[in-house]
Amino acid sequence: MPHAAKTRPHHKEVKRRERLSDERLLDLVQRQTFLFFWDGAQPASGLARDRTGRLTDPADDVVATGGSGFGVMALIVACERGWVTRAEAHARLSKSLDCLERATCYHGLYPHFMHGDTGATKPFSRKDDGADLVESAFLFQGLLCARAYFDRDTPEEKRIRDRITYLWAEAEWDWYTQGGRIALTWHWSPTNGFALNHPVRGWNECLIAYVLAASAPRYSMAAEAYHEVWAQSRQFVNGRSFEGVELPLGPDWGGPLFFTHYSFCGIDPRGLSDADADYWKQNVAHTRINYAYCVRNPLGYKGYGPNCWGLTAGDSIKGYDAHSPATIRASSRRAARLRASLTRQRRRWRRCGTFTTISATRFGGASASSTASASNITGAPTVTLRSARGRSSS
Repeated sequence: MPHAAKTRPHHKEVKRRERLSDERLLDLVQRQTFLFFWDGAQPASGLARDRTGRLTDPADDVVATGGSGFGVMALIVACERGWVTRAEAHARLSKSLDCLERATCYHGLYPHFMHGDTGATKPFSRKDDGADLVESAFLFQGLLCARAYFDRDTPEEKRIRDRITYLWAEAEWDWYTQGGRIALTWHWSPTNGFALNHPVRGWNECLIAYVLAASAPRYSMAAEAYHEVWAQSRQFVNGRSFEGVELPLGPDWGGPLFFTHYSFCGIDPRGLSDADADYWKQNVAHTRINYAYCVRNPLGYKGYGPNCWGLTAGDSIKGYDAHSPATIRASSRRAARLRASLTRQRRRWRRCGTFTTISATRFGGASASSTASASNITGAPTVTLRSARGRSSS
């Protein structure tokens, strides 16, 4: 299926060696990021793919629910900055709502992945074959921002607002408390129920799920859940310093940088504080730690430095990983332990004369490579072995 029609050129050609100002560089990166969601969208639904190539699209029709919420927010930015017209934004958003309205949902929430052509669920794993509460929260975050942005008194924009309001009102956040528990649960499916039993606790990217659940118009949950569940995780309060920066919340070194991104696409952290933290200071501290670690680059990775930093989720040579200073340090420690283990093993081989190759083994005149049953073994075996140092023994 062909791509959706492209709009006017999104950016001027930039000479390869042209030095860009910070403002122009940010503008260029923002436009190119938007193109992932605009040109790279799944054609039938207009929703965001989980991945797409620079030159070719995947052969499947799989779209990502949370990523599609970020795509809606990118569409708002593009419309505001004149990269697409308001009418083009209406058409794309309406196509996406067509898919979401026909898609399989689970008490109003959506799966992690779905098929853009039909809206049918694509299981994430054997037991994760139903709703993903956190990915759904990212989707609704984008839709609610679109509902606020497209506020004109026109039939097209009123229709968009009404459609989003309907989906928002049908989301049963309280269902995901497993029948009255306080904690939100990440997954549920008709086949496996709450078998994965993954409560949503902080500190991580999931803050928006509790904010939306507490503010839902029909199926809300008590705001106390934020303090009694979200803020009670063992990895919520930190207070230690990394790279000379005190980190108020979260795991050591802050975790992947998307902790400062995902929920804060819709929540403005500036001036936002409670008994646990000042959320602007939290995000600044996390970012400074991530930056300082990449600049220091203690493991000597090529390219890390003041112009290349920001460890977060993405594909690497070993596939997808939620990269952070902690995960890189852990990977380095595992590699160091493996190297040390192999070194110790080699030393033991040399000390004990452990044999590494069998040069010949004979059973009653037959070589070891021959097949023989016990009945044709006529004498005691004579085995010639070669040790790591090259000596032979019989």
